[in-house]
Amino acid sequence: MKDTFKHRGMRNKLAEVLVKKGITDTKVLGAIKTIPRHLFMDSSFEGHAYQDKAFPIAADQTISQPYTVAFQTQLLQVKPGHQVLEIGTGSGYQTAVLLHLKAKVFTIERQQELFKKTKLFFGKMGYRPKKNIFGDGYKGLPPDAPFDSIVVTAGAPEVPKPLMAQLKIGGRLVIPVGVNDQVMTLFIRKSEKEFEKKEFGSFRFVPLLENKN
Repeated sequence: MKDTFKHRGMRNKLAEVLVKKGITDTKVLGAIKTIPRHLFMDSSFEGHAYQDKAFPIAADQTISQPYTVAFQTQLLQVKPGHQVLEIGTGSGYQTAVLLHLKAKVFTIERQQELFKKTKLFFGKMGYRPKKNIFGDGYKGLPPDAPFDSIVVTAGAPEVPKPLMAQLKIGGRLVIPVGVNDQVMTLFIRKSEKEFEKKEFGSFRFVPLLENKN
């Protein structure tokens, strides 16, 4: 598959849809307009790549809805050089958005099939996360902590304590919390022990699974 003028036009239209849904961060919208989402999907889904919908990828996972990716990224408030931990590499699309914002991305995937596929894809496309790891996202990445922000791209029944502990003071954790439907939740670390919590409505994610490796 190639990236064509037609694809670029479709991305611009997708960005317009996201603006109407409330995405205001111009850098995030710039990433949506730039990154060829169709290349992150099976070729059979190429025609659907720029619809604002989630679609299946390998290992019973999905590539998140563009609005969800943009919404989570907007909440992170990523600045160039920020250390960002991503729990759930998935297709790699969210990773690519974070790299476009010039973050140093540490990404963890617990499905081996997806991990291998995405690692090859990153190499081919020239995407270079700081670390691309096969492991248990519940544990985070203690050797590289603390992080400016952490994004979880799967539904967590509860907030993993190791992730809270690995945030910098002033850092932001964006995580969908819940079992069937999840509430998008933002935690901002105010001090060693104090976190501010904000909730942003209902979303649906595949579950964050623990101790799978």
